[in-house]
Amino acid sequence: MENLQPESVSRETLAHSTLIAQYFPGQIEAIARYADFLVGAGIERGLIGPREGERIWDRHIFNCLPITQLLPEGASLFDIGSGAGLPGIVIALARPDVKVTLIEPLERRVEFLKEAVAAISSDLIEIEVIRGRAQDVKKSANFVTARAVAPLEKLKKMSWHMVKTGGSLLAMKGESAASEMVGVKGAELHEIKLEGIELGRIISVRKGA
Repeated sequence: MENLQPESVSRETLAHSTLIAQYFPGQIEAIARYADFLVGAGIERGLIGPREGERIWDRHIFNCLPITQLLPEGASLFDIGSGAGLPGIVIALARPDVKVTLIEPLERRVEFLKEAVAAISSDLIEIEVIRGRAQDVKKSANFVTARAVAPLEKLKKMSWHMVKTGGSLLAMKGESAASEMVGVKGAELHEIKLEGIELGRIISVRKGA
């Protein structure tokens, strides 16, 4: 059984060890390495705020988990404007059955994502990294997700061509989620509460036939 060794992980990670074991079975060491990479290189390169290190689990990792409840077994998912790998890398480690592709236009962030994936070094997951704008990507997936990329209407315009028929756009949103849904046909708000984690708000827009 995997264990977090005190000498190899941060105090913040050890403090959340119970929830980590619950939500990342079989990937405990991998998600801990990712968290440490975010706190180190993520802050150094400006992808994570300088004061975010002590809140990396609650604010950046655990709050990506509610979206995993909307993904069926074996789905494919594109995380656009992936930045530091949120929520894409978290989804991949919590749900190794989901094929995750990280899409990011900025070269320095693409390099960060590649290094983050290498740092995780998990044999059970395969994460692809693509450099490009969502508008220019010609591939498609069952689901497209984004965290803090654009308002819902704009996000849909950017990414709709990437969503396979029968699939959905899944947008992570905050307390103002309901107001963003106005005027977006087929938008549905999911409020998901997982044990030990703050309420997650995800807006889904399904692509019909």
